[in-house]
Amino acid sequence: MNTRFPITRWAPDDRPREKLVKFGHKSLTSSELLAILLGSGTPNESAVMLAQRMLAQYNNHLDQLAQCSVEELCEFHGVGLAKATCFAAAFELVRRHKHPPQPHSIQQQPVGF
Repeated sequence: MNTRFPITRWAPDDRPREKLVKFGHKSLTSSELLAILLGSGTPNESAVMLAQRMLAQYNNHLDQLAQCSVEELCEFHGVGLAKATCFAAAFELVRRHKHPPQPHSIQQQPVGF
């Protein structure tokens, strides 16, 4: 029996994408933001439910989820390689934004070193 209540059947103002557009990114929970990256859930759970399950695995610590490898992300039912790499890329962009690489003086390395 399918107990899923798909996001497409939610009120428009409750859907993560529409909510972000109408009310801004600060109006969304972490689960809703992750659901947007997921794009879809599984036959038995919405993208928001899948995101909640992923966060719950790490006691709702987004920073711990962000440390997962692609392989670890793929262990979640409903997360395949495409979704896992999307997450890994998003988390890496955040890390680079928070800690931009420092410009290094360009020095020629001797050949053989």
